Amino acid sequence: MSDEQQVGIVLVSHSGPVAESVAELARGLAAGGVTAPVAPAGGLPNGGLGTSAELIERAAASVDRGAGVAVLVDLGSAVLTVKSMLAEGDELPENTRLVDAPFVEGAVAAVVTASAGGDLAAVEAAASEAYGYRKM
Repeated sequence: MSDEQQVGIVLVSHSGPVAESVAELARGLAAGGVTAPVAPAGGLPNGGLGTSAELIERAAASVDRGAGVAVLVDLGSAVLTVKSMLAEGDELPENTRLVDAPFVEGAVAAVVTASAGGDLAAVEAAASEAYGYRKM
């Protein structure tokens, strides 16, 4: 399957380095073939902590291959920023979905599922199911 048919993943964190590291981890764990497009959108344009609609919009456009875009977020204002952008309706690609999932585990599940050719619903389900991952 080519990346033109894959769901794109955007990882929104209040920290640029956190978003970049989680994207790198998810890509690394999904390796072994074509990896779905993943883009971090962390922090503010000046490098500070926070969320930036501009960075989110740019990241979503960079991973959009027409199969949908799954957006995973870390904390409260990131959720509010993405919800606001979705409500506006013209800042994010068509078929962009905010996914309710744990940030790290959900990102890995989303990238693995998208890389295996899962559609947007499958990517969302896999990421959301990560809430049930037990560590003990």
